[in-house]
Amino acid sequence: MKRSYELAVAIIFGSLVSMLLIGLILLASRTPSGYPIMLMPSSTPAPISVYITGAVARPGVYNVPRDCRMVEAVALAGGFLEGAEVARLNLAEKLDDGQHIDVPGGSDLPTPQLVIGGSGLLVTPTPPGGVVVNLNSADAALLEKLPGIGPTTAEKIVQYREENGPFEYIEDLLKIPGIGPETINEIRGLVTVE
Repeated sequence: MKRSYELAVAIIFGSLVSMLLIGLILLASRTPSGYPIMLMPSSTPAPISVYITGAVARPGVYNVPRDCRMVEAVALAGGFLEGAEVARLNLAEKLDDGQHIDVPGGSDLPTPQLVIGGSGLLVTPTPPGGVVVNLNSADAALLEKLPGIGPTTAEKIVQYREENGPFEYIEDLLKIPGIGPETINEIRGLVTVE
Protein backbone atom coordinates (compact mmCIF):
# COMPACT_ATOMS: atom_id res chain seq x y z
CA MET A 1 0.00 0.00 0.00
CA LYS A 2 2.84 2.31 0.87
CA ARG A 3 4.39 1.64 -2.52
CA SER A 4 1.19 2.45 -4.39
CA TYR A 5 0.89 5.65 -2.33
CA GLU A 6 4.44 6.72 -3.29
CA LEU A 7 3.72 5.86 -6.91
CA ALA A 8 0.53 7.95 -6.86
CA VAL A 9 2.39 10.92 -5.33
CA ALA A 10 5.17 10.61 -7.93
CA ILE A 11 2.59 10.51 -10.76
CA ILE A 12 0.74 13.54 -9.38
CA PHE A 13 4.00 15.45 -8.84
CA GLY A 14 5.22 14.57 -12.34
CA SER A 15 1.87 15.62 -13.80
CA LEU A 16 2.01 18.98 -12.00
CA VAL A 17 5.59 19.64 -13.16
CA SER A 18 4.66 18.66 -16.73
CA MET A 19 1.61 20.95 -16.69
CA LEU A 20 3.72 23.80 -15.31
CA LEU A 21 6.33 23.36 -18.07
CA ILE A 22 3.67 23.15 -20.78
CA GLY A 23 2.04 26.32 -19.38
CA LEU A 24 5.36 28.19 -19.39
CA ILE A 25 6.07 27.10 -22.97
CA LEU A 26 2.60 28.19 -24.11
CA LEU A 27 2.93 31.53 -22.27
CA ALA A 28 6.35 32.24 -23.79
CA SER A 29 5.29 31.34 -27.34
CA ARG A 30 2.02 33.29 -27.25
CA THR A 31 1.80 36.51 -29.28
CA PRO A 32 1.30 39.62 -27.15
CA SER A 33 -2.19 40.98 -26.85
CA GLY A 34 -3.45 44.42 -26.08
CA TYR A 35 -2.25 47.76 -27.32
CA PRO A 36 1.35 48.89 -27.45
CA ILE A 37 2.34 51.72 -25.15
CA MET A 38 3.04 54.88 -27.12
CA LEU A 39 5.63 57.20 -25.60
CA MET A 40 4.91 60.83 -26.26
CA PRO A 41 7.79 63.23 -26.89
CA SER A 42 8.75 65.23 -23.84
CA SER A 43 7.48 68.75 -23.67
CA THR A 44 9.85 71.65 -24.25
CA PRO A 45 11.77 72.24 -21.03
CA ALA A 46 10.77 75.33 -19.14
CA PRO A 47 13.06 78.33 -19.47
CA ILE A 48 15.42 79.28 -16.67
CA SER A 49 15.84 82.70 -15.08
CA VAL A 50 19.18 84.47 -14.75
CA TYR A 51 20.02 87.79 -13.11
CA ILE A 52 22.45 90.02 -15.03
CA THR A 53 24.05 93.05 -13.38
CA GLY A 54 27.13 95.20 -13.87
CA ALA A 55 28.51 96.59 -17.12
CA VAL A 56 25.57 95.69 -19.41
CA ALA A 57 23.12 98.04 -21.11
CA ARG A 58 19.95 96.66 -19.45
CA PRO A 59 20.61 94.83 -16.13
CA GLY A 60 17.77 92.66 -14.89
CA VAL A 61 16.23 89.20 -14.66
CA TYR A 62 15.89 87.37 -17.98
CA ASN A 63 14.13 84.13 -18.92
CA VAL A 64 16.39 82.18 -21.25
CA PRO A 65 16.29 78.67 -22.78
CA ARG A 66 17.63 75.90 -20.54
CA ASP A 67 20.73 75.40 -22.74
CA CYS A 68 21.57 79.12 -22.94
CA ARG A 69 25.19 80.34 -22.94
CA MET A 70 26.44 83.46 -21.18
CA VAL A 71 27.04 85.28 -24.49
CA GLU A 72 23.34 84.93 -25.36
CA ALA A 73 22.21 86.22 -21.96
CA VAL A 74 24.52 89.26 -22.24
CA ALA A 75 23.10 89.95 -25.71
CA LEU A 76 19.56 89.89 -24.24
CA ALA A 77 20.72 92.42 -21.66
CA GLY A 78 21.70 94.80 -24.46
CA GLY A 79 25.38 93.90 -24.68
CA PHE A 80 28.37 95.25 -22.80
CA LEU A 81 28.83 98.82 -21.68
CA GLU A 82 32.13 100.55 -22.47
CA GLY A 83 34.74 99.43 -19.95
CA ALA A 84 33.31 95.94 -19.39
CA GLU A 85 36.04 93.47 -18.42
CA VAL A 86 34.99 90.76 -20.85
CA ALA A 87 38.16 88.71 -20.36
CA ARG A 88 37.03 87.92 -16.79
CA LEU A 89 33.92 86.12 -18.09
CA ASN A 90 33.52 82.75 -19.78
CA LEU A 91 31.15 83.72 -22.59
CA ALA A 92 30.71 80.05 -23.58
CA GLU A 93 29.54 79.01 -20.09
CA LYS A 94 26.16 77.24 -19.88
CA LEU A 95 23.85 78.98 -17.44
CA ASP A 96 21.93 77.53 -14.49
CA ASP A 97 18.52 78.51 -13.17
CA GLY A 98 18.84 81.34 -10.68
CA GLN A 99 22.41 82.20 -11.66
CA HIS A 100 23.67 85.73 -11.00
CA ILE A 101 25.97 87.13 -13.70
CA ASP A 102 27.85 90.23 -12.60
CA VAL A 103 29.76 91.76 -15.53
CA PRO A 104 32.77 93.60 -14.10
CA GLY A 105 33.54 97.09 -15.38
CA GLY A 106 36.26 99.70 -15.12
CA SER A 107 38.56 98.49 -17.89
CA ASP A 108 40.52 100.89 -20.09
CA LEU A 109 40.58 98.32 -22.90
CA PRO A 110 38.19 98.48 -25.84
CA THR A 111 34.94 96.68 -25.11
CA PRO A 112 33.72 94.00 -27.53
CA GLN A 113 30.35 94.42 -29.16
CA LEU A 114 28.16 91.33 -29.54
CA VAL A 115 27.25 90.80 -33.18
CA ILE A 116 24.97 88.12 -34.56
CA GLY A 117 26.74 86.43 -37.46
CA GLY A 118 25.83 83.63 -39.84
CA SER A 119 27.04 80.97 -37.40
CA GLY A 120 25.37 82.39 -34.29
CA LEU A 121 26.49 84.92 -31.73
CA LEU A 122 30.03 86.13 -32.22
CA VAL A 123 32.19 88.49 -30.22
CA THR A 124 33.65 91.18 -32.44
CA PRO A 125 36.01 93.80 -30.99
CA THR A 126 34.88 97.37 -31.40
CA PRO A 127 37.45 100.14 -31.11
CA PRO A 128 36.81 102.70 -28.38
CA GLY A 129 35.23 105.80 -29.87
CA GLY A 130 36.05 104.58 -33.37
CA VAL A 131 39.82 104.97 -32.78
CA VAL A 132 41.91 102.16 -34.24
CA VAL A 133 45.51 101.63 -33.07
CA ASN A 134 48.05 101.85 -35.90
CA LEU A 135 50.68 99.15 -35.40
CA ASN A 136 53.20 101.18 -37.43
CA SER A 137 53.00 104.37 -35.37
CA ALA A 138 51.68 103.51 -31.88
CA ASP A 139 54.08 103.66 -28.96
CA ALA A 140 54.45 100.82 -26.44
CA ALA A 141 52.10 102.49 -23.92
CA LEU A 142 49.24 102.55 -26.43
CA LEU A 143 49.94 99.02 -27.71
CA GLU A 144 49.91 97.76 -24.12
CA LYS A 145 46.22 98.72 -23.82
CA LEU A 146 45.25 96.15 -26.45
CA PRO A 147 43.80 92.84 -25.20
CA GLY A 148 46.46 90.17 -24.79
CA ILE A 149 49.36 92.64 -25.20
CA GLY A 150 51.36 93.31 -22.06
CA PRO A 151 54.32 95.66 -21.53
CA THR A 152 56.93 93.14 -22.72
CA THR A 153 55.01 92.23 -25.88
CA ALA A 154 54.33 95.91 -26.63
CA GLU A 155 58.09 96.58 -26.46
CA LYS A 156 58.73 93.59 -28.77
CA ILE A 157 56.26 95.03 -31.32
CA VAL A 158 58.02 98.42 -31.31
CA GLN A 159 61.46 96.75 -31.52
CA TYR A 160 60.36 94.50 -34.40
CA ARG A 161 58.96 97.50 -36.29
CA GLU A 162 62.19 99.49 -35.80
CA GLU A 163 64.38 96.58 -36.95
CA ASN A 164 62.23 95.27 -39.84
CA GLY A 165 60.24 98.25 -41.08
CA PRO A 166 56.49 98.79 -40.99
CA PHE A 167 53.98 95.96 -40.70
CA GLU A 168 52.28 95.13 -44.00
CA TYR A 169 49.58 92.89 -42.50
CA ILE A 170 48.14 92.42 -39.03
CA GLU A 171 49.18 88.76 -39.30
CA ASP A 172 52.83 89.94 -39.33
CA LEU A 173 52.45 90.12 -35.55
CA LEU A 174 52.73 86.31 -35.56
CA LYS A 175 56.49 86.80 -36.17
CA ILE A 176 56.80 88.25 -32.67
CA PRO A 177 57.36 85.69 -29.87
CA GLY A 178 54.39 85.55 -27.49
CA ILE A 179 51.75 86.50 -30.06
CA GLY A 180 49.62 83.71 -31.47
CA PRO A 181 46.49 83.39 -33.62
CA GLU A 182 44.21 83.83 -30.59
CA THR A 183 45.74 87.23 -29.81
CA ILE A 184 45.45 88.25 -33.48
CA ASN A 185 41.74 87.36 -33.48
CA GLU A 186 41.23 89.26 -30.22
CA ILE A 187 42.73 92.52 -31.53
CA ARG A 188 41.85 92.28 -35.23
CA GLY A 189 39.13 94.97 -35.16
CA LEU A 190 41.21 97.22 -32.90
CA VAL A 191 44.36 97.63 -34.99
CA THR A 192 45.42 98.69 -38.46
CA VAL A 193 48.67 98.81 -40.43
CA GLU A 194 47.71 101.86 -42.54
